[in-house]
Amino acid sequence: MIPLSILDLSPIIEGGSASDSLRNSLDLAQHAEQWGFNRYWVAEHHGMAGIASAATAVVIGHVASGTSTIKVGAGGIMLPNHAPLIIAEQFGTLEALYPGRIDLGLGRAPGTDPATSRALRRNLNSNVDQFPQDVVELMAYFRSDTPAQSVRAVPGEGLAVPVWILGSSLFGAQLAAHLGLPYAFASHFSPGQLMAAIKVYREQFKPSDALSKPYVMPGISVFAADKEEDARLLASSWQQAFINLYSGQPSQLQPPVADYFDSLEAFQQHMLNDVMACSVVGTPEQVRQQMEDFIEKTGADELIIAAQIFDHVARVRSYEIVADGMMDRP
Repeated sequence: MIPLSILDLSPIIEGGSASDSLRNSLDLAQHAEQWGFNRYWVAEHHGMAGIASAATAVVIGHVASGTSTIKVGAGGIMLPNHAPLIIAEQFGTLEALYPGRIDLGLGRAPGTDPATSRALRRNLNSNVDQFPQDVVELMAYFRSDTPAQSVRAVPGEGLAVPVWILGSSLFGAQLAAHLGLPYAFASHFSPGQLMAAIKVYREQFKPSDALSKPYVMPGISVFAADKEEDARLLASSWQQAFINLYSGQPSQLQPPVADYFDSLEAFQQHMLNDVMACSVVGTPEQVRQQMEDFIEKTGADELIIAAQIFDHVARVRSYEIVADGMMDRP
């Protein structure tokens, strides 16, 4: 058994509200803690009608305050949107409030469209190519051995907030390896370079004070139900969300639609097949087998599981099926 974790986009469903979504996120986190999941991450996205986790540090505080043992963090913070000092202060504050439970995953994508990026940053002078330097600067604010530096993060200084590199390409793999940091790959929605990235990361990894050997956590989407047809129906909400997003019309998470995949044009089906290469859909037995196959294929040290499911009760049940099949429940 390897550790299993949860990636939550705090979905806003059609007819629902952000308040509903954030309450549901806390409820799911509380269940996950009871079932033995290792960590609970939320992701930074902006201007998305169906995602309630834009103020990521605030949502992390909300989840951490309602739980007691599970690790809570960002999967991730899109660092080009922020000054590293601001993130060091935010996550230093979270670590001060919830010692030993806060993770900081960092990505270099904007997490939104160009117009919203401009509104976030006021200009686009912050360059994604600056990402490695920004990561190093951010990590320096957490150290306790630099009292002479002129800029300090308070809270933050001297707090051992674990930093992860997130990515969906070889760039993130190379950076994580060079800095000796754990690496999370976004294969739950962008699986194309997963195996190549894992290979690069493991081959190029340099031990650091943070990590002595490579640690890989790929993402996987899981849609589990007691009947296979019900699991396939659950997955249709996420399929609709993806098609809407890539059609330039991001939406709230839509109710499931029977036979949705079969209703699509061939090029849309092909696109979804590519995107869902690291997705698991089925009964408890099917889910367990597919997850075990994925772990064997990747050699993952940990898995992080996403589940864009319309009905909250069904989403909780999907994760419970995973816990029952894949973990020694406490």
